[in-house]
Amino acid sequence: MTTGSSAQVIQLHRTRDETAAREQSAARERDAPVVAFPGTATAEQQDPPSDPVHRFVSFVRHRLTGDYTVDEFGFDAEFTDTLVLPPVRLLYEKWFRVKTYGVENLPLDGGALLVANHSGVLPIDSIMTAFAVHEKHPRHRHLRMLGADLVFKAPLLSTLARRSGQTLACHPDAERLLRAGELVGVWPEGFKGTGKPFSARYKLQRFGRGGFVSAALRAGVPIIPVSIVGAEEIYPKLADIKPLARLLGLPYFPVTPFFPLFGLLGAIPLPTKWHIEFGEPIQVDPLDPEAEEDPMQVFSLTDQVREAIQQMLYRRLSQRRSIFLD
Repeated sequence: MTTGSSAQVIQLHRTRDETAAREQSAARERDAPVVAFPGTATAEQQDPPSDPVHRFVSFVRHRLTGDYTVDEFGFDAEFTDTLVLPPVRLLYEKWFRVKTYGVENLPLDGGALLVANHSGVLPIDSIMTAFAVHEKHPRHRHLRMLGADLVFKAPLLSTLARRSGQTLACHPDAERLLRAGELVGVWPEGFKGTGKPFSARYKLQRFGRGGFVSAALRAGVPIIPVSIVGAEEIYPKLADIKPLARLLGLPYFPVTPFFPLFGLLGAIPLPTKWHIEFGEPIQVDPLDPEAEEDPMQVFSLTDQVREAIQQMLYRRLSQRRSIFLD
């Protein structure tokens, strides 16, 4: 055998040994248990399965093992994605057939305050807006909604609200969320918006004292006006039974063409066609201590946001051909 042939044989054996070693190493890595360090997530947690059954099984396993996270406000992202968003999707896609516009105005990351009109007797518009943000945003961000204190007084509803990312509509919580880089949603008309009569539809009510603007100014984040068309007609409110509302501790007790005449059937919302538009961000400068003592800057910016939403509503209404159809 020549020297060249011997070298070739030695090289062949060496190549085979290296290949076998790599295969054994790969096998050990496949069989080795996955170790997740604190603050990190496994591949399964980083990219959850899209199949609903697998997602639910993964959710149950995490609940049983305690392998899930809840933030300081009680927000549970896995709970929201697995149990809350699927039924909301049915309303969003099949019942209200929501169309969205201006999603590119939502920041890819960092904080922003979304300010929207409020209507419809029940606050379904806020839920649809939150779903629209999560569904249409390229990074599927969650909208952290600021809710009325009435929501957090009801035991079961309060827990659900906290788990799905809502918190009490107060300045400290709003500012903390904005500084943490969250998208925060506020409906400053409050009960005046949801409880207004059908004759006042799409006419914005008073925005209060502009507390949401102060939070955005202190956090130095943009304000994004949001207009919602379609929610005004789901429960056409004709009257209000005030004595019954006071008895039940509610801000109003609505009378619609179908409720309370038809009982629970009358509580089914009409399948109107919805349009949600995210307007151009209004950039703000951080609020200095002296400006906070002078409310004129806050009031001026509040009026600017309110006017922007009202004009968006008028423009979208002028383009709408039907309440129920595209």
